Amino acid sequence: MSSTKYIFVTGGVSSSLGKGIIAASLAKLLQSQGYSVTIQKLDPYINIDPGTLNPYEHGECYVTDDGAETDLDLGHYERFLNVPTSQANNVTTGKIYKSVIEKERKGDFLGKTVQVIPHITDEIKKRIQFLGNTGDYDIIITEIGGTVGDIESLPYIEALRQMKWDLGQSNVLAIHLTLIPYLSAAKELKTKPTQHSVKTLMESGVQADILVCRTEHEIGDTIKDKLARFCNVDKESVIQSIDASTIYDVPNLMLDEGLDKVVLKKLNLKSEKPNLDVWNGFLKRYKNPKNKITIGLIGKYVELQDSYKSILESFIHAGSENEVEVEIVSIHSEYITKENINSKLSSLNGVLVAPGFGERGIEGKILAIEYVRKNNIPFFGICLGMQMAVIEFARNILDLKDSNSTEMNKNIAHPVIDLMQSQKNIVNKGGTMRLGSWECELKNSSNVRNIYDSNIIHERHRHRYEFNNDYLDQFQSKGLIASGINSKTNLVEIIELNNHPWFIGVQFHPEYKSTVNNPHPLFVSFVKAGLTHSKLN
Repeated sequence: MSSTKYIFVTGGVSSSLGKGIIAASLAKLLQSQGYSVTIQKLDPYINIDPGTLNPYEHGECYVTDDGAETDLDLGHYERFLNVPTSQANNVTTGKIYKSVIEKERKGDFLGKTVQVIPHITDEIKKRIQFLGNTGDYDIIITEIGGTVGDIESLPYIEALRQMKWDLGQSNVLAIHLTLIPYLSAAKELKTKPTQHSVKTLMESGVQADILVCRTEHEIGDTIKDKLARFCNVDKESVIQSIDASTIYDVPNLMLDEGLDKVVLKKLNLKSEKPNLDVWNGFLKRYKNPKNKITIGLIGKYVELQDSYKSILESFIHAGSENEVEVEIVSIHSEYITKENINSKLSSLNGVLVAPGFGERGIEGKILAIEYVRKNNIPFFGICLGMQMAVIEFARNILDLKDSNSTEMNKNIAHPVIDLMQSQKNIVNKGGTMRLGSWECELKNSSNVRNIYDSNIIHERHRHRYEFNNDYLDQFQSKGLIASGINSKTNLVEIIELNNHPWFIGVQFHPEYKSTVNNPHPLFVSFVKAGLTHSKLN
């Protein structure tokens, strides 16, 4: 018998119902009762990882401490649990097939015909149980991406079916997240789509143990009775998940519905009242702000909010910490011009220039940075945003007019941002950037040293290009200070501007480390600077 319990979260009827939020909320409730919990995501696409996917297609690519490029849901897991994830927490079909094919090429299958069952499903089960076998976790929650009935999801559902038999019913639990649509013409909630979804799951040999029903309206006892009857679950296992004003309400909503109690009962584990004091303290501050500020988010993927998901959530954490409502105004960098920049930026209390790749929209970012530098508006540049701040300063303060990044122009006269030496011979794009957590040493008496209250920090990276140290002395002589350095590589990690209220650019991605319990200090300080600006203007 397994000592680790496994919970699977599947989705039906529609995509984008919030499996990740339900999984993270349940994990939070279990963690708050003393259980050691982690969450993993199984993604059915054939890409090895999201690293080469267009942000418009998949949203942001989230990066873990150990350098894995993962699905954005892992960001939710970390933000809710305040526990780091790793490469083992995100598995794609591409990884599964690559591993199996490599084994076949080496002859590991001794000439047998390689098939979906048992070879692919065995590899899936091995990946699912990897974290459980470490002995570090009481409960592993596994979110299966996609929707039940999708062809690409079938091997994962089959692996779930097998694990129920392998480990026993009390060690494996299946939660099915489904939709109860409301027909406004009939003024009725309809259960039939859920019934069909459960039936589809059963056709693959899996009986849902718990139904979590996404709904815009209260479903009531009548519908719960009906679903219990037609879907072979007990009534207490039909859980309502009504639309919430914020994702951070969901743990409390699930607590009210008794999801944690039902789960622990079915797993033969002890249930206690969760301790959510810290969580609810965050919620209270978030919902009762004393002030309001407006921050401009300047990027090139602003049409899809998920492209900057971690940044948006970091502002929520930092806003709550400062008891400030942070209104985000998305500004597409491609459409910033000298003629409209004043109307777009003058009313803002701060500007964050977002990460990204490629030359599209970079001149708009540079214009925006010049404007906030001259007008003393708090500025925060992340990754490409930091690099654009360097280019703007080189062009307008150092008078190196022909300055740029070699990412945009390989033959530029002044490559103030250049390809990292370690990246110059790399051909394959996937998983080859500077990734994961790296150490950074902060300069004494710098702004960032005071913000972090530490000399040494560790932050997560995802980039190929870096500050060109050949120009460092020129920058520092004019007041743009390298306040954070990787002592091993001499890479400039942080820049800040003297004689400015708040002007910081970072080569890393601080948004990946901001959680409910530990809002990131840079975001907290930036929001505070925005508040100061709002009171002065």
